[in-house]
Amino acid sequence: MNEAVIEVEDVTKRFAAVTAVDRLSFSVPYGSVVALLGGNGAGKTTTLSMLLGLLLPTRGSIIVLGEDMQRHRYRVLARMNFSSPYVDLPQRLSVAENLRVYARLYAVRKVVERIRQLAQELDIAPFLQQIYGTLSAGQRTRVALAKALLNQPELLLLDEPTASLDPDTADRVRGYLLDYQKSSGATLLLASHNMGEVERMCDHVFVLKRGRLVDQGSPKALVARYSRDTMEQVFLDIARQSPV
Repeated sequence: MNEAVIEVEDVTKRFAAVTAVDRLSFSVPYGSVVALLGGNGAGKTTTLSMLLGLLLPTRGSIIVLGEDMQRHRYRVLARMNFSSPYVDLPQRLSVAENLRVYARLYAVRKVVERIRQLAQELDIAPFLQQIYGTLSAGQRTRVALAKALLNQPELLLLDEPTASLDPDTADRVRGYLLDYQKSSGATLLLASHNMGEVERMCDHVFVLKRGRLVDQGSPKALVARYSRDTMEQVFLDIARQSPV
């Protein structure tokens, strides 16, 4: 594997009596597309939050883009970004106003041009002037992606990147993200319940269960290891504790 953009070493996160992440270790090489998989409560969102520096681990270390996220996260936050359809932008601002605010937070140059480019590429131009709070779920997902790409991040963290999108739009978004990764050399880490999406996009998969890493490998290798035809069948085997 190449030099790591993310290094998670023996990380545990507890909330009172609940252990959300339990002695988790993994690394993600530069320029890869990697997935965090697991059922509800597996620890995916907590892990993403720690990678962003929003939560601090109870124990262990997290290095992102060469910096310790517990001590120096502000050195690398401008080189990262995050998208989730479950995290809303300010409801009373228009889409364009939201994007301008975030563009300035990330010190994006040529803000108007960058927003126009993303609006065309992600097909959000028709509702740039619409109030964000009035958008449909699918429209919000595309706006969240535009926000996440404003600063052309080296590391893009994606939580359910195609949630609420119709099949055609979802397919276009996956293609767009892969094109972005190839053209920029960025690293993508996504949490997804869409196994077809994982098979199409990802070089490597980390499977979490009850906060622990229980398996990993390329989608093709995992399918072969579990003697299955698809990643969805592999996911169900792991979720239901079927023997390998």
